[in-house]
Amino acid sequence: MYKEADFDIIVVGAGHAGCEAALAAARMGFETCIFTINLDTIAQMSCNPAIGGLAKGHLVREIDALGGEMAKVTDSAGIQFRILNRSKGPAVWSLRAQADRLLYRVNMRKVLETQPKLTIKQGMIERIEVRNGRVCGVVTSLGIFYGARAVIITTGTFLKGLIHIGLESFPAGRAGEFPSVGLSESLKQLGFRMGRLKTGTPPRLDSKSIDFSKTTEQWGDNPPPPFSFSTEKITNPQIPCYITYTNEKTHKIIRDNLDRSPLYSGRIKGIGPRYCPSIEDKVVRFSERPRHQVFLEPEGLQTKEYYANGISTSLPYDVQVALVRSIPGLEDAEIMRPGYAIEYDFVYPTQIKHSLETKFVDGLFLAGQINGTSGYEEAAAQGLIAGINAALKLRGSPPLILGRQEAYIGVLIDDLVTKGTTEPYRMFTSRAEYRLLLRHDNAEFRLRDKGYQIGLVGEQEYERFLKKREALEKELRRLDETRLSPEEVNEILLEAGTNPISEKTPLSQLLRRPELDYEFIKRVSPSPYGLTEELEKLVNTEVKYSGYIKKQYEMVKRMKRLEEKKIPEDFNYDTVAGLSREVLSKLKEVKPTSIGQASRIPGVTPAAISLLLIALERQRKTKKEYTKEEAQK
Repeated sequence: MYKEADFDIIVVGAGHAGCEAALAAARMGFETCIFTINLDTIAQMSCNPAIGGLAKGHLVREIDALGGEMAKVTDSAGIQFRILNRSKGPAVWSLRAQADRLLYRVNMRKVLETQPKLTIKQGMIERIEVRNGRVCGVVTSLGIFYGARAVIITTGTFLKGLIHIGLESFPAGRAGEFPSVGLSESLKQLGFRMGRLKTGTPPRLDSKSIDFSKTTEQWGDNPPPPFSFSTEKITNPQIPCYITYTNEKTHKIIRDNLDRSPLYSGRIKGIGPRYCPSIEDKVVRFSERPRHQVFLEPEGLQTKEYYANGISTSLPYDVQVALVRSIPGLEDAEIMRPGYAIEYDFVYPTQIKHSLETKFVDGLFLAGQINGTSGYEEAAAQGLIAGINAALKLRGSPPLILGRQEAYIGVLIDDLVTKGTTEPYRMFTSRAEYRLLLRHDNAEFRLRDKGYQIGLVGEQEYERFLKKREALEKELRRLDETRLSPEEVNEILLEAGTNPISEKTPLSQLLRRPELDYEFIKRVSPSPYGLTEELEKLVNTEVKYSGYIKKQYEMVKRMKRLEEKKIPEDFNYDTVAGLSREVLSKLKEVKPTSIGQASRIPGVTPAAISLLLIALERQRKTKKEYTKEEAQK
């Protein structure tokens, strides 16, 4: 076996998880090498050309606050930006951006190629080398060995990838690319339990053949709100998307051809995403619905290719043509690339720690779809944390573990590690207990300090943040301390359709009224701190929802007490009397680090938690008495 070189950290895969992992490791000062099967598909947007969306936008903002790259590259490639859910409360507002697929890939590759301490290599990794329970490197398909002190696997859908179009199937990591077979076998040989998942894409259409007059045009926000807290302005031209719908004719075509669907003929064994199903799945599961939305998304500024979001399918090509042409505006549409389903191997995520290091192999980290997630954003978030923690491990420092009350990233990883998954995991705001604390507008205030402390946020960015935080704190304090008399505000209050006041009242109390917003503050008592529009909106939210925010902080304090009750790594669950076999099995599989985590394991009852607490207290007393006896001897 030929040895090429040694690195501190090796990253396998250059998708969204791999890019973040490699950049984080290199920026934290470690010699890093990232391997990809094809240099030309680094940061490829394999599915739709968009970043963010409900809850996913929160993840992107958090990645940016910690010093990751996804938000910045999205801003450099974005061609439409829109905040979703504005009609609802601020906890569920979320930013989404259409991206120029080519521009995103080119810009991310440029970032990687210019990053010091980062080497990029094209090659297929076939085997993970482990000695005495610790990773020591990787071996390529050419038999070349590369040494490493830590390895991060971010293989996306490439592990034994199998594409299905109708009843035809062929091995591929994604359309036109080789799958990774040997690496999957290597992981199994190391003792990892693995499963099979499925995802898919819709057909891509030639816009020259689309009649957009029969669709509804949808533009983004103006001015476009950037993802990154460092971006001052979006400079790309902004273009619209278009909406149309399936109909009964479409649904009949699908129903008549279900026998030719690999999904319903039994050819596909993997479990697909519940919240992003194929069009054939939608038609079967939601048969009462007369139509389903089709969102036509431009692939970029320099191409005529459009992504037909909403009709992901693995039906045969001739059926895809028929169903597409049954949709208003698409009667003459030409398919440039057919839709397909892809099956791939994944590792059951209860086999990893919160740091994303595996429990079986020291120094081996997993991130992205290999852990059972779906989506660019979930992958990038895991990649960033894996890269950070691989570097921290080599430094000899404790890992960065984000709590559920600190970040959606914390919710994502805790869900995977504690609850596991048997279907592609997708982030939703409903998964977070403290979502009013985890808004997309305050991600910087939650996580920027951490990004700076680990070395991913530069001095200039951090100084800008400190000034922003100071201005926010001063303004919130001013609103509490400044009281206005009836003579100063009653006329304006009546104009706004709200009740007048009879005594001096704090500005913050007035701002909590539903009829008023921060524009009222600017009119009656402008801030002396020169707040940006972004900070004005943040102040408005913090004041209006202060009561609810306070209640959520109280919930966090109560839960923190359970999180602080640690469970020793070597704790013997067999000694806990009264646990059912099911609960015992789950506790042994997950090996929770705290009572808080144990309480979130599906099937672990409050009664089981009580038994666990009693056993831990008994063990603590026994250990204390033993230590006392030893001291006396």
